[in-house]
Amino acid sequence: MMKSERLQFDGHSGATLAARLDLPEGPVRAGAIFAHCFTCSKDIAAARRIAGRLAARGIAVLRFDFTGLGHSQGEFACTNFSSNVEDLVAAADALKERGIAPQLLIGHSLGGAAVIMAADQIKDARAVVTIGAPSDPSHVAHNFGGKLDEIRANGSAQVSLGGRKFEIRKQFLDDIAETRLADHLAKLRRALLVLHAPRDQVVGIKSASTIFLAAKHPKSFVSLDDADHLLSHEADAEYVAEVISSWSDRYLDLAPEPAIAAAPEGVVRVSEAGPDGFRQDVVVAGKHQFMADEPVSVGGTDLGPSPYQLLAAGLGACTTMTIRMYARRKGIPLAHVAVDVTHNKTHVQDCKDCEKSGQKTDIFRRAIRLAGDLSSDQHAALMAIADKCPVHRTLRDRAEIETVAV
Repeated sequence: MMKSERLQFDGHSGATLAARLDLPEGPVRAGAIFAHCFTCSKDIAAARRIAGRLAARGIAVLRFDFTGLGHSQGEFACTNFSSNVEDLVAAADALKERGIAPQLLIGHSLGGAAVIMAADQIKDARAVVTIGAPSDPSHVAHNFGGKLDEIRANGSAQVSLGGRKFEIRKQFLDDIAETRLADHLAKLRRALLVLHAPRDQVVGIKSASTIFLAAKHPKSFVSLDDADHLLSHEADAEYVAEVISSWSDRYLDLAPEPAIAAAPEGVVRVSEAGPDGFRQDVVVAGKHQFMADEPVSVGGTDLGPSPYQLLAAGLGACTTMTIRMYARRKGIPLAHVAVDVTHNKTHVQDCKDCEKSGQKTDIFRRAIRLAGDLSSDQHAALMAIADKCPVHRTLRDRAEIETVAV
């Protein structure tokens, strides 16, 4: 599980801003900043999940509350979009003071527009990600409903947003009206990833199109299908986290994974995503990431394969690779090979007797399908070589497991 530290720094007005720095268990390979949506906070579920996934990849993430929101000090009524941008730059400075250069900027909703505006002032930034971001910050004014005339006439008004009352002043409206996001997109000079849900009821999909077209390459767009604006469904937030994690690898200057003796293929690091459930973050040699989980029927969330399914996958992959290598070496016209692997026990059932002694029999059944113009002898040879795959031999023979406390 990632480590999370509380952090404070001075915002644009000198008010103390509250932040969390989510750190990987191992060395920090890069730094990122997460900017939350309008009137939200650093602690929304989507922000926590995205930070956790990136931390599992070695990327430290600073998520903070803008001035006057969440646990941060200051008066919200005195803030505006430009002050949010200034808070972001202050956050980048605070992260850099910790010795972590903020290479990745992630913004949710209005926070997405803010990271685009702030990118040019954050010299270490190499990549920018927007999630459900408006192409024009003045879009947020539609949240004020019938209060717009009152704000303009009286200078301010109380507006209900998300069940809470906020004072919105005329200077906020003037500020967002003067902001030209397209100008900053044209000179962004950073890789850009636009994430947006076509059915977003808060910020329409047209905003994603405008942002994407205004930016220069490298740029990418990923549709979030049926996700809502706040990514309130766990599976949607997890998907966004996975996409950002994989996409950012291409553009960040990641510090190398530390070399570990006696690990020629690198280290497979497994850490739980949280104390509830069974979901695990799996990182292989600092390059490949996926999740392990358990079915819903046994208390998991089924967002990844179970441990025994991963074991079966290893056997299947090793089998097909071994057959393919043999076919190439012998010049056998093998067109395609596929393997179905099944196992007759589940992880949870097995663990009921974990502390009891006694031999257990595990039966893995491989169904191998070979395609191609093969003679009967060639077919037989390929089937026979399957038993020579290294994982097959490891499962068949006795393996020693050495365990140490770190």
